[in-house]
Amino acid sequence: MSGFQINLNPLKEPLGFIKVLEWLASIFAFATCGGFKGQTEIQASCPPKVTENKTITAVFGYPFRLNEASFQPPPGVNVCDVNWKSLVLVGDYSSSAQFYVTFAVFVFLYCIAALLLYVGYTSLYLDSRKLPMIDFVVTLVATFLWLVSTSAWAKALTDIKIATGHNIVQELLPCKKEVLCYFGSVTSMGSLNVSVIFGFLNMILWGGNAWFVYKETSLHSPSNTSAPHSQGGIPPPAGM
Repeated sequence: MSGFQINLNPLKEPLGFIKVLEWLASIFAFATCGGFKGQTEIQASCPPKVTENKTITAVFGYPFRLNEASFQPPPGVNVCDVNWKSLVLVGDYSSSAQFYVTFAVFVFLYCIAALLLYVGYTSLYLDSRKLPMIDFVVTLVATFLWLVSTSAWAKALTDIKIATGHNIVQELLPCKKEVLCYFGSVTSMGSLNVSVIFGFLNMILWGGNAWFVYKETSLHSPSNTSAPHSQGGIPPPAGM
């Protein structure tokens, strides 16, 4: 087994350079989703008892268990004799959100390990038949899982926007009876939209990189340990 020896040449080739892009994209993917926190507001009044609109707020965020996000009236204010804290948003989207974020974190860690292998153990990677094949299989699986996780998260995000938007007024029982309710506002979900974009970007990066990983395997070049590597792969370490 070759010892650790830094060789930055692989980062100048598509295989290593794209891996750096995958590493960065995975960071944006889990950071834009996992770090989100927002709130939705409604205005409530019950003439003639309370003619002034009072703001009722429900705070939500990752992992988006909306059915645990209760409404909160202003501190110390009894709005229309309703126990607002017993009312919650509708839906639990934690499975899709956590699957997406957890997978992005695993990808982040795998990219670090792969880059250390490319840069620090270049000769070991080039001389091995198993490591490029493992890398190729992981790349194909990751491409598929990016598609699945991002699609699921995109669908969940659409449902979250509906569950925290204008429709909440129609779902609250007091608003169907004596309380006059109006939708106020909801936190912008631009960062969550970005997380979906980075999810599909990751899928494209991993799918495109599959070709360059494949060129390092014995499937493309059965005698890859002796034949020179084609353009796009990892060049041999300098001085070897």
